Amino acid sequence: MDALRIVIADNESIIRMDLKELLEEAGHTVVGEAPDGVKAVELARKFRPDLVVMDIKMPEMDGITAAKIISNEKLSPVLLLTAFSQKEIVEKAKDSGVLAYLVKPVKEANLFPAMEIALSRFQEFAELERELEEVKNSLETRKVLDRAKGILMDAYSLTESEAYRRIQQYSMSKRKSIREVAEAIVESATRKR
Repeated sequence: MDALRIVIADNESIIRMDLKELLEEAGHTVVGEAPDGVKAVELARKFRPDLVVMDIKMPEMDGITAAKIISNEKLSPVLLLTAFSQKEIVEKAKDSGVLAYLVKPVKEANLFPAMEIALSRFQEFAELERELEEVKNSLETRKVLDRAKGILMDAYSLTESEAYRRIQQYSMSKRKSIREVAEAIVESATRKR
């Protein structure tokens, strides 16, 4: 595993110290330590670490709530630590967007595989979001292009392929994307009405 920049959040300073030592001995950098969820969120926003390792039970804001904020803002993957393995806590952790979960006491043999899983899942989700965004953009482009072709076909008695070819040629001559040209055609036709 490459060296990571990590934020640790636990209300017990001894646990933070032990975790920090374990992580730094493995070549990682602890960029911030937090005694509560509020500070953990602040540090995640400030440093955008590669990973946040956080306890569930903390004052001011618990780890599950903090993890949900960090996940919703897509700041970094979160690995939750807890002394409890109760079913309802596990369910809450899953709903918060946590990507990995460890029961204390943390052992090196469990920590590093859990970290790799959290990082891997975070990257998978980021890739899925990029793909989804590309599909959305492609659909939007397709919709506006179809409308623009229809406008040109009606206005100039063109076939669909001729209308597309005109949009394509104009796009190349003006160094604009096909979507930009199609949007301009639709906007112009809308204003004339």
